[in-house]
Amino acid sequence: MQFNRRVLEEAEDASNPLLERVKFLAITGSNLDEYVEIRQAGLLQRIEDGSREPGFDGLRPDESLTTLTAEIHCFVAAQYRCWNEHLLPELRKQGIRLLAWKELSEEAREFARGYFQREVDPLLTPISIDPAHPFPRVLNKALCLALLLRPKRRSSGPKVLGVVTVPRALPRFVRLPSEPERRDYLLLQDLIEQHLAGMYRGYQVLASASFRVTRNSNLYFEEEEARSLLETIRVELHNRRKGDAVRLEIETGADQEIVERLRVNFELDDRQVYSSDGPVNLSRLMFLYDDVERRELKFPHFTPKPLILSRKSTGIFDELRHRDILLHHPYDSYDPVVAFVQQGAQDPAVMTMKQTLYRTSHDSPMFQALTEAGASKEATVVVELMARFDEASNIHWSRSMEDAGVQVFHGVVGLKTHCKLAMLVRHDEDGVTRRYCHLGTGNYNPVTARFYTDLSLLTSDPEIGERVHMVFNYLTAHAEIDDYSPLLVAPLTMAESFQRLIRREQEHAEAGRPARIVAKMNSLLEPSIVQALYRASRAGVEIDLVVRGLSILRPGVKGLSERIRVRSIVGRFLEHSRIFYFANGGKGEIYLGSADWMPRNLFERCEVVFPVRDQVLVARLRDEVLAAYLADTVKARLQQPDGSYLRASKIMKDAPEFCAQDFLMRLAEGKADLDGIPHPGAKRAAKAAGRRSIKRGN
Repeated sequence: MQFNRRVLEEAEDASNPLLERVKFLAITGSNLDEYVEIRQAGLLQRIEDGSREPGFDGLRPDESLTTLTAEIHCFVAAQYRCWNEHLLPELRKQGIRLLAWKELSEEAREFARGYFQREVDPLLTPISIDPAHPFPRVLNKALCLALLLRPKRRSSGPKVLGVVTVPRALPRFVRLPSEPERRDYLLLQDLIEQHLAGMYRGYQVLASASFRVTRNSNLYFEEEEARSLLETIRVELHNRRKGDAVRLEIETGADQEIVERLRVNFELDDRQVYSSDGPVNLSRLMFLYDDVERRELKFPHFTPKPLILSRKSTGIFDELRHRDILLHHPYDSYDPVVAFVQQGAQDPAVMTMKQTLYRTSHDSPMFQALTEAGASKEATVVVELMARFDEASNIHWSRSMEDAGVQVFHGVVGLKTHCKLAMLVRHDEDGVTRRYCHLGTGNYNPVTARFYTDLSLLTSDPEIGERVHMVFNYLTAHAEIDDYSPLLVAPLTMAESFQRLIRREQEHAEAGRPARIVAKMNSLLEPSIVQALYRASRAGVEIDLVVRGLSILRPGVKGLSERIRVRSIVGRFLEHSRIFYFANGGKGEIYLGSADWMPRNLFERCEVVFPVRDQVLVARLRDEVLAAYLADTVKARLQQPDGSYLRASKIMKDAPEFCAQDFLMRLAEGKADLDGIPHPGAKRAAKAAGRRSIKRGN
């Protein structure tokens, strides 16, 4: 929730372009949806199961739920304040208007009525609730209208509840005819509301309100009873619709009788009813961002830097025989990763292809290339069927690839396959058979690669290639080996390896040698790692952590974590890369990978963290990427000893204004160089920042 607060701050920040602010608010809506249907729902399950075991904060599940529910109510109020007091008025100033029916001109009303008759009415199924018509099965997160009705023939009879589901197939915003310099919209539910009387001709419509129900979307199954994992997931996708309700959102001002009837029907208590002072389901505001083509109201266009091969190279494989390639997305184009897989599928010299897939785009070129490869070579794909919210598409692609001759596996039973690996075995022109590998921190998704920050390593390093091969053997045959070095592999060796690397820094510090840890990740939740970092801090190791989301570590606590700084960066791009730097007594090492320092990554998933061995690439990661994140004073928030976060600009008042993401874009465009990263020359600024810069060469 604190992370989502930081996203909301971006929606509130007037220095961001207006439509980007709308987009940030929409993201807070989708984030909150997932949080409620997974995390809060899981907490409710623990309570129903009778669990009273305290969490990291010392609170029992029922106590956590009370605190969490209050926080969510407060957050929802802040979301709608942002919409009503900031974004909606600013949109109007820019000629982007969300209109109520009473504000529409007669021309706009005629258009809206015609749209309703042509596009909307054929999709509607009005329902009235009575003994012959039980309450309909409202789908998870489906927007609906609830009506309070009275039969016209029995004006003194009991009131009846009606329900109309707003079609998911249609945009939530109806674009109206307007002047060229304006964009006028009407909410789809408002349009339907104007036609309710025609749908319920035998009733008097006393009141109506839009609402939405969120259901428990946790996916559980008994592996021993399942005929196959794929079939189990397919069945559970169907059963997911029947999950218990955990939240009711309903528009502010709704008739109290409607609210109470819905609450009782969905078996919710008062705390689980949330008032929406504006459009129910703020995530649908993303439509405005996509529909309004006003470049001046969005971030400036950015074109990723293309990969330029050496002049003497005959292609990507020839290049990789001479050097490793490091790509920092989205600043570096993702096209080389796609091309790596596509060329592997098309190149007759490539004999075998293996790849893991967790999430990817709907029309993924990766899937298409792998499907093509199935016809002419040995192709193996490990697809994670339980990638939350992507299960249906992954089932579809799995079947398509199997039909094309690809060997499809679903990893080790009981463990999600989250590692990002691709391996091509090629018989090269010099007669040598080599393994070429891609190892990454993010999903094989060309769409999200445009706005997620991730790292890709392309290499023909024989040792790394051999170990990647062993990881695939583990995924397809559960064939374990004792040592995967130089790779760190979860759940087999990773946790122990990270503990060893942290302990090594502690020993360096105790011996007076250079000792430093810089780690960037999405979340820090593993207690044993936190304790190891505390011990290293007390021993003298300087530690900087860039943690986008949740961190249970408390930095800056006297006698415990005085040498630890934690920062979170929320900006234009979603920070997703995982980078681990260890000074190692002056012989710095950097690892990249798919795993956060969380129990699920270290013990419950198949993950791979890999070393960057080329010292030129190590220097780039240290002096360009990590140095930029640690210098950020614009989008960084610094975690305080009590766990709260403050903007770096409020603490580092004397430090120069610097935005890491903006700098990295300028660097990719050739408009900046490394001298543009501010290194604290003034001790006062360094002290205020609560950190030390990464010195080049250390």
